[in-house]
Amino acid sequence: MKKIKIPHTYVIIFYIILFCAALTWVIPGGKYVETIQGDGVKTLVYEPVERVPQSWQVFSAFYKGFVDRADIIVFILIIGGAFWIVNDSKAFDIGTAGFLKKARTFESNFLIRKMGVENFLLTSIMLLFSIFGAVFGMSEETIAFCLVLVPMAISMGYDSITGVCMVFVAAGLGFAGAILNPFTIGVAQGLAGLPLFSGIEYRIFCWVVINAAGFTWILRYAAKVKKNPQLSPVYEEDQYWRDLHTNQDAEIRYYTPKAAWYTFTGLTVVLLLFSFLYPQTTLTIGNSQMEGLPLIPLITVLFMITSFFTLRKTVHLYILNLLFFTIFFLIIGVMGYDWYIMEIATLFFALGMVAGLANDRTPDELVKLFMDGCKDILGAALVVGLAGGIIVILQDAHVIDTILFRLSKGMEGLGQVATVGMMYLIQNLINLVIPSGSAKAALTMPIMAPFSDLIGLSKQATVMAFQFGDGFTNMITPTSGVLIAVLGVSRIPYEIWLRWIWKFMVVLIILGFLLLIPTVLIPMNGF
Repeated sequence: MKKIKIPHTYVIIFYIILFCAALTWVIPGGKYVETIQGDGVKTLVYEPVERVPQSWQVFSAFYKGFVDRADIIVFILIIGGAFWIVNDSKAFDIGTAGFLKKARTFESNFLIRKMGVENFLLTSIMLLFSIFGAVFGMSEETIAFCLVLVPMAISMGYDSITGVCMVFVAAGLGFAGAILNPFTIGVAQGLAGLPLFSGIEYRIFCWVVINAAGFTWILRYAAKVKKNPQLSPVYEEDQYWRDLHTNQDAEIRYYTPKAAWYTFTGLTVVLLLFSFLYPQTTLTIGNSQMEGLPLIPLITVLFMITSFFTLRKTVHLYILNLLFFTIFFLIIGVMGYDWYIMEIATLFFALGMVAGLANDRTPDELVKLFMDGCKDILGAALVVGLAGGIIVILQDAHVIDTILFRLSKGMEGLGQVATVGMMYLIQNLINLVIPSGSAKAALTMPIMAPFSDLIGLSKQATVMAFQFGDGFTNMITPTSGVLIAVLGVSRIPYEIWLRWIWKFMVVLIILGFLLLIPTVLIPMNGF
């Protein structure tokens, strides 16, 4: 039997753009307009507008897609260049080998030995990223971490899909079961007129259930690949990572050049200055704030101590130490200073430069390494821009609001369970074309919340339908710049990812609907 050849990711995206362009000739144009009623309440009213069918625009959509996703594209290039410099130091190889060797010491613990050391490690890493997704909506940040954990997964005998699951999917599970995510729960509840982060007790329960189901699925898959690596659907694609690991297996010389001590001195001065300028930090976790925390001075002191001892051993451990503190500053920046892509890219760019200088590389060598990294990851950056063209076609045709209006009309006359299920389905479908949680909340909640009042449905249930509908399909929608970027840097073709994850998506979507039923039938706090 002849094997079916699946088109290249770029070809698939172009086909989707063509399909969306064809829809613009059929779907009427429309938009939601904000109106203010006599009592001062703002509502969204749907109004038909002239349809703008798309034809030759399928080609200009690429340009507009690149412009629209420029922040993520530049982010990917900077991250790729920075990590190429860090990889040049062989620090990751030493760190991974030492981490796995240290992990073997856990086998003395009965519970961990029963669970399996590697299962314990995978679960611990996934739990960490799920918490990040649930608390502050980690999304774009996962792109950088994939460049660390995908090679680590390969070295542990797994595959790149397992590495992506450890970071991106785990954060996605947390994002779907959001507890304090201000970008989804915060915006949606605010628009629905609910107390921010109310109903948290049931959402915590949902987060636990979603993680339990998701982690179990991932661990079972990882165990199968570990037992027989050729069963992995990306076995051939992962040859890149295996070759990279083999090329880095040459004997590593442990040393600490003077340049490393110079970077340590310079960073210490900079961090002491920042400690003086920002002696206290206010962390925002959901709707609560932790004020007056001396985080930057504390991190500075810890950096000075740990860097001194790692430099006395080898520059490789010092560079790993730089990575760890980069992560710490990333968390502080996101939760304390509203950092986004620009600040995160700047942070990792600085990591790459300092790591290269510590490894005694000249400025010319740093430029060459950075360019090599950008060249290596260019395909991932390009596909993000191409996928952005899908949204451009639908937006320019003025049909997105029409799609939402027609879907919402389909809920009329249904019972409460069926209605919340239909809301959930609509949110999943809309997420395929509008992957931004905040944007989708701003568009759908002013429509869904009043409708739920009319039929006596809890607004909290409506918010959870949005929450689940916004979360799960982020892991599969081709319009998500983050997903496409993650797959690109991990070298997983979208068509293979789709073939692997669709069953997992079906399980999660069904689970989401089952978790919505109690919000309608059982009285709960906040509902």
